Amino acid sequence: MATQRKSNRGGLHLRIRVVGTAGDALGPGKAQLLEAVARTGSLRQAAAELEMSYMKAWRLANAMNVNFRSPLLETSRGGNLRGGTQLTALGQKALAAYHRMTARATEAAQKEWKALAVLLKK
Repeated sequence: MATQRKSNRGGLHLRIRVVGTAGDALGPGKAQLLEAVARTGSLRQAAAELEMSYMKAWRLANAMNVNFRSPLLETSRGGNLRGGTQLTALGQKALAAYHRMTARATEAAQKEWKALAVLLKK
């Protein structure tokens, strides 16, 4: 299962959302969906892997596609043999940039996290 579960152990977990003109363009859930589509080649399989409905996955994909200059995902029809969903070149770039941004933000927050962590209950 690829979904990220929250643990009861403490830690720093930043969740960055990119907001476009038509709402949330990219965030943790949408990034996970893009990763799953890249692995499976299918929006339906990606949704199943992430334990979400196909309709929710479709809505997330549509939200990404309307917020970016061109689609992040391309779907081809044709059944089991010819159909599927792929990340576009822009989708690959957007996902990579999102991961870099998240990693850099987490790194930048480490000093303040250490100061805050000592104030938490053990």
